Amino acid sequence: MYRRKFLEFVAGSPLMGLAQQAAGPIQDPKDALNVMDFEAAARKAMPPAHFGYMATGVDGDATLRENHAAYGRIGLRPRRLVDVTKADTSVEIFGEKWDYPLAISPIGNMKAFHPDAELEAARGARARKTRQILSTVTTTPIEAVVKEGGNPIWFQLYASPAWEVTVKLVRRAEAAGCPVIALTVDTSAGRNTETAERSRRVDTRECAACHEPGGFYRRKSMYDGIDMKGVMPGNAGMSWDIIARLRDVTRARLVLKGIVTAEDAALCVRYGVDGIIVSNHGGRAEESGRATIDCLPEVAEAVNGRIPVMVDGGIRRGTDIFKALALGARAVCVGRPYLWGVGAFGRAGVERVLEILQREFTLAMKQCGARSLREISPAMVLR
Repeated sequence: MYRRKFLEFVAGSPLMGLAQQAAGPIQDPKDALNVMDFEAAARKAMPPAHFGYMATGVDGDATLRENHAAYGRIGLRPRRLVDVTKADTSVEIFGEKWDYPLAISPIGNMKAFHPDAELEAARGARARKTRQILSTVTTTPIEAVVKEGGNPIWFQLYASPAWEVTVKLVRRAEAAGCPVIALTVDTSAGRNTETAERSRRVDTRECAACHEPGGFYRRKSMYDGIDMKGVMPGNAGMSWDIIARLRDVTRARLVLKGIVTAEDAALCVRYGVDGIIVSNHGGRAEESGRATIDCLPEVAEAVNGRIPVMVDGGIRRGTDIFKALALGARAVCVGRPYLWGVGAFGRAGVERVLEILQREFTLAMKQCGARSLREISPAMVLR
């Protein structure tokens, strides 16, 4: 009897949680209590240089850290005695209904994290009815990812300094069925990824085959069949006239990814952009020290509902999604958490990450008395 009571006490004790943490990374996606549980599992599964490439920010990683820390300075204002038996989590973007205001962000070079990373991400997103945005530097052909995705997949565009290359990228994406082109505008000036470089220095593998000089376009399937000789990555000369030029070559919706100020948000409306993703590339663009959630309100105010605004960067909880919507976002994009999932467990990891975020978001809605996304307002959060 005493032994049984002792075991019951231990099972309910906080010490049990500490013991489970000491046991190491989770072995099964079902064991995850939150999305952060996947980070250690991914670190264990990935080569050091590859994990470092995924984990890096720029300079001292201050902006990367701030992206998530800023959510901790925003509180919820729960409401009571509201019938929240049902909560409608759906949202409409560009005429399409999403079950949740959540998409998975574009991530390049994903085969560095899992042999079938883009396909496994697509399968996991499809299972959880979540939109996927595919990177220009996908390591799997876009046609194969679209086939696995089920839902319409958006295409993230790195505009090449060679216009004919940009045109071929856009037309291939549109031919594959992508209804939205998300032009990335926050990395044109280049970046200083110190954490990635430090990780490479402790990786003892021979990587020259993948990272030889001039090898940026190797294994990047979107560039198959395109002559990239002499074409350097990046596009420091990009300006606002690219919007009109893209309109001439595609009927897809045009979204700008990387807007963080009211001034640029107003220019998006002026130049006829269809939508905005408030983003600093997951803290990988510039060391601004500003979290995207802190940039969101001024962007949303400048847009004033004329075009949809989304946000990414630092989202780790369903409450973070709720806070972003309360401060003006129509939806959010999540990057590293699903990459941890796919890196550690493939499709099952992606599914579990999305399931956790969706469940936590629904709970946050109900706790704050919001029965639909229309009822989420700035009054429900406190900065």
